[in-house]
Amino acid sequence: MKVLQTRVKTVAKIASLTLTALLIVGCSSSGTLKDGSATDGSGSSATTTGASTGSSITSVNSGNVGDLQSVFYFEFDQSVIRSEALNDLSLHAQFLAENGGAAVRLEGHADEQGSREYNIALGERRAQSIEQFFVGRGVNGSQIDTISYGEEKPDISGLASKSRRVEIKYTAK
Repeated sequence: MKVLQTRVKTVAKIASLTLTALLIVGCSSSGTLKDGSATDGSGSSATTTGASTGSSITSVNSGNVGDLQSVFYFEFDQSVIRSEALNDLSLHAQFLAENGGAAVRLEGHADEQGSREYNIALGERRAQSIEQFFVGRGVNGSQIDTISYGEEKPDISGLASKSRRVEIKYTAK
């Protein structure tokens, strides 16, 4: 039974990593803006999506970066970024890429299902998926720090779905 559980977890990890890689490749940008792009007059631009449930900000700067969504939720046992998070994550990436002095800490979390070790690893995979998203959009890796709390800091609502998250915390702007 233990061997079967280990194999299931291994397959789940491989599937999760594969899906993350596919998401990153599928979402990578060539640097050109298409429909839905906006500029702020200074040459800075950001792509927005009409179906986004995130912020309505179309250009980001040090004055409004704090208004962006900073908590991103994940499905059970997954580290794949949800499509509704892409707009705000893209704006965070834009801000970081344009402001080399800015830095973030990505804090990965998991719900209480599974072992402590597994949840630490899952929280780390979630934080790394956002880190890879940022780096794929031109953010210098030295601006990003990742940490996993696993199940140690559950969401205060008590809902397991709210504990499956990554929080973006700016450590320098």
